[in-house]
Amino acid sequence: MKTLTRKTISAIKTYQMIENGDKIAVNLSGGKDSLMLVYILCEIKKCLCLSFDLIAITLDMCFENKCTDFSQVSSFCKMLGVSHYIKVSLLWDLIFVKRKEKSPCSLCSKIKKGILNDFATRLGCNKVALGHHFDDAVETLLLNLFYNGTFECFSPVTYLSRRNLTAIRPMIFCKESRILSCAKEIGLPVLEKLCPFDGKSKRESVKKILKVIESTLCPDIKDKLFHALTKSGISKW
Repeated sequence: MKTLTRKTISAIKTYQMIENGDKIAVNLSGGKDSLMLVYILCEIKKCLCLSFDLIAITLDMCFENKCTDFSQVSSFCKMLGVSHYIKVSLLWDLIFVKRKEKSPCSLCSKIKKGILNDFATRLGCNKVALGHHFDDAVETLLLNLFYNGTFECFSPVTYLSRRNLTAIRPMIFCKESRILSCAKEIGLPVLEKLCPFDGKSKRESVKKILKVIESTLCPDIKDKLFHALTKSGISKW
């Protein structure tokens, strides 16, 4: 846990992600990454000389047109002293029933971000914290390279001018394997993944490619790619 906290603090300082007076909304899906982000940010509030407010927002996509049970997540937030808001949407019906999207991931992600950012703004937040980590950055880099022919990735800090909101990714230096082990150690209330496309996306294909390269060619391929990313100068890295 100390490693994750240290690396998160390092990212916050490197990219000046948090300032005094910020009101930050964590995009809390109920997965291990977003739950860990809430937990770490609460821990960091105790040791950093920064005064900021923290809330959590969960978007309920209502899979199979049924509301999801987020009671464990809400209890977890209450234990941490973090206000938890649940925004109910009809995304399942729109994307999977009405539009019948065969490759819905990109569209779904964009719509979810729009809904969450709008809700965060209405709650008076000036920043939104996302649970993207080290592995997400490497995978996104390869996704753009393979499918778009570009050397691009999301930024550690992104200013969204339309909503006067800033998206930050405090766990960008944290590796997924460490997050997973710590989530189990702490006993985070990780929810079961309900999306029918879980494990079938292009990102999942990239994960498999990286595993093959790690086991047969270059064990530290992710470290090398991340290093290349940080030295590239793209996307404010």
